[in-house]
Amino acid sequence: MTQSTDINAHNHRKVDLFRVRPEASLEVPLTSGGNMRLPEKALSTDSAFEVLRFAMKAHQAGFRVALCTLVEIRGGSSRPLGAHMAVASDGHYCGYVSGGCTEAAIAAEALQALASGHDRFVLLGEGSPFFDIVLPCGGGITVAIHLLRHMKPISNVIDCLKNRREAGLLYKPGHQDLSFGSKGTVTGWEGDTFVTSYRPEVRLLLSGRTLEVEMATKVAKAAGYGVILYEHAAVGGFDVTTIDPDTAVALLQHDLELEMPVLEAALEARPFYIGALGSARTHEKRVQRLRERGHSDEAIGRIKAPIGLFGRARDAQSLALSVIADIAACRQSSLTPV
Repeated sequence: MTQSTDINAHNHRKVDLFRVRPEASLEVPLTSGGNMRLPEKALSTDSAFEVLRFAMKAHQAGFRVALCTLVEIRGGSSRPLGAHMAVASDGHYCGYVSGGCTEAAIAAEALQALASGHDRFVLLGEGSPFFDIVLPCGGGITVAIHLLRHMKPISNVIDCLKNRREAGLLYKPGHQDLSFGSKGTVTGWEGDTFVTSYRPEVRLLLSGRTLEVEMATKVAKAAGYGVILYEHAAVGGFDVTTIDPDTAVALLQHDLELEMPVLEAALEARPFYIGALGSARTHEKRVQRLRERGHSDEAIGRIKAPIGLFGRARDAQSLALSVIADIAACRQSSLTPV
């Protein structure tokens, strides 16, 4: 069983909000026909963008919606702070705040909150007096359930992410208020406010016309990354605006001259990852060319060459896995607070 409480407007301190009382049961509201409304997963995703979009669509369809956010982790957790679920008043939900073992219980709590008209916190696992829901990681989590009273903050975040801009949501549980922040900071508590930071999806720019590019495209799309393919220099040069801080650049060319327009653009644009195919000898030639073109050793040092996370991969499938795994590891490192 979970432990939960309504959030009272007069109680502003986070430490007090976590001192919660147990509910008598996990019963969910009844439908107009008198039947129990049971939570039902609408789609399986842990993408914040998709969860927020589900919330928006449910609201537009005439349903009330609760946004559930992971706001505290005690010990281990299979999801990061700021992970979301969205629950509609018809019982449909999406998103994850744990490994899948507690989502139905959280959705049931969200339906109760929608019926009561008040936000609430829900504690599960370690730190909760009830242990009939045990997290496999052995830790504990606290989830804030906020009733979306207006959708403008959600739509603003969706618009920012569509246009590849950072965004944030600021949740003040003492006021049961959610507001938009034009740029997110680190996800977590800032005083009495929980900040959720959002970054655009990873976009992978692949340069080349090889089998390796074809395989890397398939793996990248399976990982949920957007993909831009760039075969060779077009008339007028390379469009540097396609590279932003949430872009990874993978040069899978077999010709140094063909890769140069993209490589030089990447060094100027500062994506979070730059990798290039080729042996150590090939990279020495690449470095020499870049120095001759005026690039500093510091800038050149950002190039991962040979590309990939593990060893030499001589077949296209292994190379694709190596490259995408390397990009994922680099992305995770860049998002983890020091």
